[in-house]
Amino acid sequence: MEKNLRNILVNQIVSTLQKNRNSLKKMFKEKNVKYFYVDDLIDVNLAKKISDAFPADKKNLMTRKTLRENKTVGIKMSNYDQILSDITYAFHDQKVIDVISSITKMPDMFADNDLYAAGLSMMSKGNFLNPHLDNSHNMERSKYRALNLLFYCTENWDISNGGNLELWHSGPKSNQETIFAKFNRLVVMKTDLHSWHSVSEVTSDDSRNCISNYYFTNYSPDLSDYEHVTTFRGRPEQFFRDILLRLDSFARSSIRYFYKKQHTKHIKK
Repeated sequence: MEKNLRNILVNQIVSTLQKNRNSLKKMFKEKNVKYFYVDDLIDVNLAKKISDAFPADKKNLMTRKTLRENKTVGIKMSNYDQILSDITYAFHDQKVIDVISSITKMPDMFADNDLYAAGLSMMSKGNFLNPHLDNSHNMERSKYRALNLLFYCTENWDISNGGNLELWHSGPKSNQETIFAKFNRLVVMKTDLHSWHSVSEVTSDDSRNCISNYYFTNYSPDLSDYEHVTTFRGRPEQFFRDILLRLDSFARSSIRYFYKKQHTKHIKK
């Protein structure tokens, strides 16, 4: 069973996506931030095993706590239960990529084995992610981020617990759409210049757990050339934090621009 578990997960993911292909295609077209979600992605008993496998001890996880975000993440899959590695890398299988490509009409996508800004995500009481645009590229800045895949893994999670995905279709100063972090739900979101999103603050003593992956492309997701760092903003009620986060994004963008110029000069030598 363990030897073939990843293949079982791949086949279940592909089957669920194919079964819902037409409705998912329609959903992906409807809003400014392009996304779709599908429930009951895999067998519920396997989903429960994944939920139970998330580590109770966070010593092998990294905590990121700033004005921008407060969350705990993990990318070294060998530190965790094998089933967490299996479900993470099941989304890297070409059969899964192909069916998602057919739904989103985004060809030639590929997964990132390095799990750059992906992997396990565990958010407990007080954790949050402010409105932001994801970093536009991979670590080497050679590929564009194209899609973000979020598989929610916490059994018996309630929408009132927070930790839900928020989509800001008209930017971070408008009303947002909340996508419930429902157990055994997969959300696929396009990452482009319009995909402002956030995660609401967790209010529960329990942890909202998620498997995150990115797909990359050699072309821009919105067919225009751009490059930016992960760009954070304040929520509508966070006036002063918004100013600080704008300044923070400008500073980090300036550093990247300077580094890029220096790097280019070095290559030419």
